[in-house]
This record gives sequence, C-alpha cells and structure tokens, in this order.
Amino acid sequence: MTGNMATNKQISRDLIEVKHLKKYFPVRGGILQRIKDWARAVDDVSFTIRASETLGLVGESGCGKSTVGRCILRLIEPTSGSVCYGGKDILSLGKNELKYLRRKMQIIFQDPYASLDPRMQIGDTVMRGLNIHKIGTRPERREMMVDALERVGLCDYHERRFPHEFSGGQRQRIGIARALVLRPDFVVCDEPVSALDVSIQSQVLNLLKDLQEELGLTYLFISHDLGAVEFISHRVMVMYLGKIVELASREKLYNNSLHPYTKALMAAIPIADPRAKREFIILKGDVPSPLHPPKGCRFHPRCPFAFEKCGQEEPEFREASPDHYVACWLVD
Repeated sequence: MTGNMATNKQISRDLIEVKHLKKYFPVRGGILQRIKDWARAVDDVSFTIRASETLGLVGESGCGKSTVGRCILRLIEPTSGSVCYGGKDILSLGKNELKYLRRKMQIIFQDPYASLDPRMQIGDTVMRGLNIHKIGTRPERREMMVDALERVGLCDYHERRFPHEFSGGQRQRIGIARALVLRPDFVVCDEPVSALDVSIQSQVLNLLKDLQEELGLTYLFISHDLGAVEFISHRVMVMYLGKIVELASREKLYNNSLHPYTKALMAAIPIADPRAKREFIILKGDVPSPLHPPKGCRFHPRCPFAFEKCGQEEPEFREASPDHYVACWLVD
C-alpha cells in the first residue's frame, strides 16, 4: 500500500469544526433502572477536518472513534460541545434544516451486510435516499442510482439482486454507492475495510481515493488498521480512552510520533523485512474503564515513561511543532 500513498495537498478551508465535543452514556441499574454512573465515551475533543482531505482516526477498540463520527452526523446526540459544517452549527439545527444537511453528510458502515436490508433489492436500497429527499423524477432517480453503482464498479443488472447474492467486497461497494448517490461533501468511513479480505481491502481503499479525487470528497476515515490509515489519510488523529492524544500530518506522525501511545501503535505495524531492527514499546495492563478514567493523563497507568506529574495533572493538547499537536508531559 505504501507505494501509492495519498498526496498531502495544501488544503486551508475547514469544512468540519468540532469544539469540546462530549458524549456520556448513562449506566443504569436497580429495579427502577435509575442512572448510577456515566461512561465517558468521548470527553472534550476538538479538531477540524479540511475540505477535500482525509483525516484518519485511529485507536484501540472502545476508545470512542465511532462515537465521534456518529456525533458529527447526529446519528447519536452529543452530551455537549459544538459541531460546525461550513460554519453552521449542526447541533442547533431543527428537523427540516437537518434533513437537508444530511444530503451533504453521509456514512459508510463497518459491516456491509448488517447495514443493508436483506429483503430489499439493492437498486431500491441505493435509491432510497433519493426517494426520501424527493430528488428528481423516478426515471431520473434510477439513472442516478445506476450511475452510482457503475462508479463503484457494479453494473445496472445488479440492481435487481438482494444483498445475500453478493460477496463482502461487493456489499461494501453497495454501501459506498448508497452514501455517494446524494452527492455529499463529507463522508464518515467507519472502519469500511475491517470486515474484508486483504485483497479486497486494497480495492476498496483505491476506490475511495479515486472517488475523492473525482468528486472532491472529504473523509473522516475511522480504523484500527494503521497501514490502511497511512495509505489513504492526509492527517492522522490518535485517540485513547475518549481523548485525542496526538494529531499531525501523515508524514510527521509515522516518521516522528511524539506520544508514547502513538509510538506503541507504530511499533506494532508489521514490516516486510524480518532482519530490520526496531524499537518495541510493550504496553502493560488493559485499557481502563471509561466509567472511572484515571486522574491526570489517562494513559499514565500503562505508559513505560510515566512520572509523578502524569498521574496528577492532565496534559494540555497543544501544538508541539507546526501542525503537530500532542497531549503529553514528556514533550515538555
């Protein structure tokens, strides 16, 4: 993959701006199912996504990656914070305004089979968004649907088939066609290749890159596959236990990562040369519970370089070098 990595374009305009986003899920218990505690899935994160770029979002399972993407689209309602699309606060929009905006913001789900209605032909599935938004006449909608299928490498005769008649890679292409048929500007790719074979992964990643260049799309690419993120992303953001710990361009993050957690993730990437020497950072213990995150830096119980201050004060997420942000006391 690394032989055809994304070109790091000079992109200045921010399409998405997230400020102090929080999402707490209630934990209920007892006979009356009262709220006993809160799981802090996303806890005060701020970042921007530039127009026509791909922002990669990586981290361990349960760190809040998918929750961030769904909060941006308002598929789940954030606890607090703001999400601006083109300067307009999404969280303050009413029902009608939000319906119009959903044409501009779409999602590709992780499991291509679970996200498709098994009783609906895929032509109707792809065309459903056009019907909901009442775009064009029925012949025009079918023409747009066929065009979307052909863009992702399928044919018009596929429209009469059901999801179970396709392979995993083909089902993911259907999910991409459904997301793109409304001609959105912004797409959340929620681990779109994690359920696919390696050979199919590369086809889908190349397809996403080609569609971005052709249609000028902006992606939030959520994944735990660092190889896929390196291939497709312009900038990369690393999350740990609901917090952003590092954000930088792809080149800076992969060649000069600053946070110990990021370094541990990079050390886990397989390399082709078995004779190559590399520094391994072994993380001890499990990820703490989001119900009661550690005081200070949330990574300090597992960090091999932690010192006293790490367990007492939470580090500020700041710019350590131009366009390279990190939350770590060691950088000081």
